[in-house]
Amino acid sequence: MTYGTNVLCGDKIRFRALAESDLPLLEKWWGLPEWSVLQQTTIRPCPAGSTAEMFKQWSINSTPGSIGLSIETRESGSFIGHVTLYGASMPERAATLAIILAPEETGKGYGTDAVKTAIDYGFLQMGLNRIELRVWAFNQRAHKAYSNAGFTEEGRLREVLYFNGTHHDAIVMSILRSEWKSPLGLPN
Repeated sequence: MTYGTNVLCGDKIRFRALAESDLPLLEKWWGLPEWSVLQQTTIRPCPAGSTAEMFKQWSINSTPGSIGLSIETRESGSFIGHVTLYGASMPERAATLAIILAPEETGKGYGTDAVKTAIDYGFLQMGLNRIELRVWAFNQRAHKAYSNAGFTEEGRLREVLYFNGTHHDAIVMSILRSEWKSPLGLPN
């Protein structure tokens, strides 16, 4: 195996640079009320183009502490989402993970594979020691996918989200390099 060949590939997905053609779908998914409540603190429609600019900024990839990548299936090459690792700095070597997946592509293992591939990238390419995230407590599907990818629940931020007349918790999860199973069999 040539080093670097599969750095951006999982079993079912591969990462690539953001393309202009990805932006309309990202804007669509980000704006769906049933999807935006899983990604944002409130459902707030945005003017056309503002979400595209946000994803462009997340995907510039010009600093070592952040990366944003589009997700496509290995089988068909179809664009199905976007993943970001952001906020990494020294000496902490910790970053936050965020992901959005096409609603029609959930439940097929793509999200878990993309998260595992992002973890591998973060530890192998960015030199991270910790990757963290927050997930709303009512988003049980995402919580399960993150757990399956190796994340551990650290705690809860009680009632930090107000949605539909009710306060909801955020679950804080993380994975440390020492807990991670290297796909290359490398020591942690």
